[in-house]
Formats: sequence, C-alpha cells, structure tokens
Amino acid sequence: MARKIGSHADITGPRVREAALKLFARHGFASVTMRQIASEVGVQAGALYLYTPDKQSLLFDLLRDHMNDVLSYWKAEDQSGTPIERLETFTRFHIRFHLERRDAVFISYMELRNLSAENFAQLEGMRRSYEDALEAILIDGQAEGIFDVADTKLTTLAMIAMLNGVTNWYRPDGRLALADVEQFFSDMVGKAVRLPGKRAARQPVTG
Repeated sequence: MARKIGSHADITGPRVREAALKLFARHGFASVTMRQIASEVGVQAGALYLYTPDKQSLLFDLLRDHMNDVLSYWKAEDQSGTPIERLETFTRFHIRFHLERRDAVFISYMELRNLSAENFAQLEGMRRSYEDALEAILIDGQAEGIFDVADTKLTTLAMIAMLNGVTNWYRPDGRLALADVEQFFSDMVGKAVRLPGKRAARQPVTG
C-alpha cells in the first residue's frame, strides 16, 4: 500500500498514536503488530518508523502523554478550600477526566508490565506525583482534625482504583447522568474518611 498524499507528521503522527491506543486497548500490546497499526492508519508498515522508533517507544509515548495530561489538567483545577472541598474537587476531576479517556486509562494500568525498566520508572514517577496530590489532601485533613485515615498511602491507592472503575461501567445513556455519578462518589469518598460530625461540602444525591 503506497503512502497516501498529505500523510505529514502533523497529521499522520497523531493518527498513528490514536490507532495504536485503540489496538493496544482492544487486543493487548503483545498481540498488536506494527503492520496492524500501519493498516489501521493506511500507510506502509515501514512508514511508521518515521514517527516512532519501535513499538515499545510508541507505548511509552502514549502512557507518558496520558500522564502529562492528567498532571497538567489537574494543576489547572481550582484546588482551594477545605480538605473536604478539595477531596470533592479531586474526585469529580478524576471521574470526569478519565471517562473521556477510557482506552488510555485501560492501557495505563494493563500494559505497564510491557514497559522497559527505564520507561517504567519514569511512568511510576509521574503516577506517584498524581497520587501524592490526593494523599496531600488526606494528610491535610488529618492535620486539621477532619479526616480519620489509618494509612494515607493505602487509602489513596484504594480511592484511585475505585474511581478508575467508573470507566468500566458508566455509559452516558445509562440510568444516571454524569453529574449524579460525580456526586455519588464524592459523597462516598468523603464519608469514608471524615470523622463523625464533620459535614460534607454538599448533601448526598437522593432518588
């Protein structure tokens, strides 16, 4: 198959990443070949190497770009307020951001094992930065006598795992609107760590 006219780096490069993301999420990194990715994009297999050195580099770029987006978008959020309010902000942000990137979330957890040691270490550092943002909220809540958390790191990991699960089952045409799901999980997360008698930022969703 001949390379298509107009297949320039600013067009084909993103298409290569989009195709790889979709195929890795559907079939797994190990099962996908560069030839399959090229076929999805509509270029010769050899043309892929104009945009990436190899499949490992392509996977790493996808995971790194996803974490860069997570960190930059989170940084842009309004993180003022009490620990209870900040925890709600984090919960809502995590659900909203990751629901729009289901495939990236999936391979970010399922394909880490396929990274080289060096690439894995870099990704782990980025993931830890995001986890630290949530843990800092829990630590501040403890210091202010608002939260009761036996192990802030373990609680952080458990909360993120639970919130990631929303990407597996939520559908826009389902029973609940996204705002309702955000509210439900915000209330549940808050209740899990608040000391008795400490009020939530908002009242729970009913009905």
